[in-house]
Amino acid sequence: MNAQLSASATAARAHQEMFAYWASLRRGASLPSRVDLHPSGIKRMLPTVSLIDVKRGAEGAIDYRLRLAGTGLYSVYGREITGRTLEDVYNSAAVEYWRRELDKVVTERRPGVGVHSLAWKGSPHMSILWLRLPLASNGRDVDMILGYDAVVGAQAADQHSGIRAA
Repeated sequence: MNAQLSASATAARAHQEMFAYWASLRRGASLPSRVDLHPSGIKRMLPTVSLIDVKRGAEGAIDYRLRLAGTGLYSVYGREITGRTLEDVYNSAAVEYWRRELDKVVTERRPGVGVHSLAWKGSPHMSILWLRLPLASNGRDVDMILGYDAVVGAQAADQHSGIRAA
């Protein structure tokens, strides 16, 4: 139990650090853009960082594609998720959850934070503490989301990290 509390506290500190980094990139009321991000500023967190493209359709519908997913997310999803859409990664219930949460980040132009159980992928003992931060090329219209995930809970013995020997 103490290990889980410690992991949660560590995750919360990492979220605070990521939020502070993002906030430092803001220019007054303008949101930071992708070009403002510098990996050296978040080096320790890069393994579970993601960049999510916001794609607006002609009818106003919004779709999301994972432009980049850190190497640490391989062990969470059991495969590479870079370049995939929500529907490619999640089951229908999880797609609805993520679409609702990401839509809020886009429309409200504010960060989102939450906890999502990994029960949908057969890991009810694990959750991700997530943070989603809006990015906007023009400082106003969200066109990308910076994500940071901290995995908490015990990883099952039969799950692999995705890191392979050369």
